[in-house]
Amino acid sequence: MKKNKKLSLVEVIAMAVGTMIGASIFSIFGLGVKLAGVNLPWAFLLSGVYAMAVAYSYAILGRQIISDAGPMAFILKGFGDNIITGTLSILYWFSFVVSIALFANGFAGYFIPLVHIEPTHLNHALVMAGLILFFTSLNFFGSKAVGKAEFWIVLIKLSILLLFIIAGFKYIQWDRLTPQTDPAHLKGLLNASIVFFLSYMGFGLVTNVSENMENPQRNVPRAIYISIFIVMLFYIGISVVTLGNLDLDEIIKASENALAVAAEPFLGHWGYLLVSIGAVISISSALNATIYGGANIAFSLAKEGYLPEKFERKVWFNAPGGLYITAGLGLFLALFFNLNAIAVITTAVTTLIYVFVLIAHYKNIEKYGGKKWIVAMNLGILSFVFLALMRYQWQTQRDAFTASWIIFAGAFILEVLYRKFFARNFKKSRILKNNKTL
Repeated sequence: MKKNKKLSLVEVIAMAVGTMIGASIFSIFGLGVKLAGVNLPWAFLLSGVYAMAVAYSYAILGRQIISDAGPMAFILKGFGDNIITGTLSILYWFSFVVSIALFANGFAGYFIPLVHIEPTHLNHALVMAGLILFFTSLNFFGSKAVGKAEFWIVLIKLSILLLFIIAGFKYIQWDRLTPQTDPAHLKGLLNASIVFFLSYMGFGLVTNVSENMENPQRNVPRAIYISIFIVMLFYIGISVVTLGNLDLDEIIKASENALAVAAEPFLGHWGYLLVSIGAVISISSALNATIYGGANIAFSLAKEGYLPEKFERKVWFNAPGGLYITAGLGLFLALFFNLNAIAVITTAVTTLIYVFVLIAHYKNIEKYGGKKWIVAMNLGILSFVFLALMRYQWQTQRDAFTASWIIFAGAFILEVLYRKFFARNFKKSRILKNNKTL
């Protein structure tokens, strides 16, 4: 790829789809089944509705505010340079840190049984540490082929999942998919939809590459909506095939590598092997992209307030300390929090950022366009999702609830200290100008 070549619509969609169909669908599928049971396909559909509620504002703002800072650029436009924006920039970076922990846990869940390592806590920890150290080291070398490699990895991953859906469809026992509408199952459906909201969060990556896209004014909205639609089809198809071929207890028992186990009844041992390899490749790719790109942008925003302007991401702004801090905190969370807790912490942090993006859009509705009542409705939906998630954490994962609020409070305190002692503000403030398109 030439240095100045822009990303095409297809390439950006591939990146977004590849990020969304990542660790969550491979690793916490068992949790979804435990919560929603046979209603899981409906939970994925409902999660997609939440994603579309956010996508409306992302699409409108993203086609006019062209910045690789993505949601932080939108929030900066809506709230200006202040403590709120600074706190959210720290949370934005931390969302990448928590994602690293999720990816590492997910990788270990598939890798350990694939290579027949004894599944002890020590081995799980060693695999996670080795993976994070490997990709942290890789960041010092970088490669211009990363973009092309990501495209082919996504293609391989989607091909494996499509084979899984097509091969398993004719073996579905449809009586296993009868929806349950009693209050307990509906509550489980709601909880699962909130947890699996995480599975759609990768669409925001589209705005993080907008400075390097072909015709972003046109392609940002298209990439966002198309990628969410594709992923929704895959999620529903995967859940229907899995639930139609395996008993619920079997899926829950194999929670960390449920899709690989689900492939065995109709694809045999080779199916198990194929899905496991696909999961390992997929999660590795997502982890590399997170450390290599997104976390670099987010760390710079959190620490120095630098907005990206076609910078070279892999050099970490000549501040490798940010790489060490990001990877180190990711490993800490991976070692001391279970997979499900990490997933809901990620969802909580990112959902809060989404809420502020929608508020920023509402405040600037006259300038950037959109229907005020739609934004207000979507803001109500996202606020409900956030509160419901807090309730779910409090009732089922108190440590995750505590960790989420420590993260929120810690980000606020850090920002206050930054501004008091280091006079921190957002650099390259062209984004604060009144021009409509950056």
